[in-house]
Amino acid sequence: MKLLIINGPNLNLLGKREPDVYGNQTFDEFFAQLQSDFSTLELSYYQSNIEGELITKLQEADDQCDGVILNAGAYTHTSIGIGDAIKAISIPVVEVHISNTFGREEFRHQSYISPNAAGVILGFGLQSYILAIQSFSTK
Repeated sequence: MKLLIINGPNLNLLGKREPDVYGNQTFDEFFAQLQSDFSTLELSYYQSNIEGELITKLQEADDQCDGVILNAGAYTHTSIGIGDAIKAISIPVVEVHISNTFGREEFRHQSYISPNAAGVILGFGLQSYILAIQSFSTK
């Protein structure tokens, strides 16, 4: 099974950005551990701070992967285009968030991704990605 993890804006700053919310581990460190823990899966990773690049990567994944794990960061709450891209592709997309977005500012309570996602996992720190991967292995 091929799964692509896509991270949006500012997630390249994990390990430095608001460690009280996001922890001290970089995503590269975490991704290496994921590859080790899920060695029977083909995991790949992409990060961009640019909305259009995230949309293009979602469209490309439709022909290359069995599913996507997407943390669109702040674009979750603003990007109709990313929501439409998920609706347009045939593979499942699981929306993840490190923090509990419902425990944060009110604008973070709205998601343009959730209506088209196969599922949503949030609030479990980096463990949210592990839960998302596990959701694919139970299907």
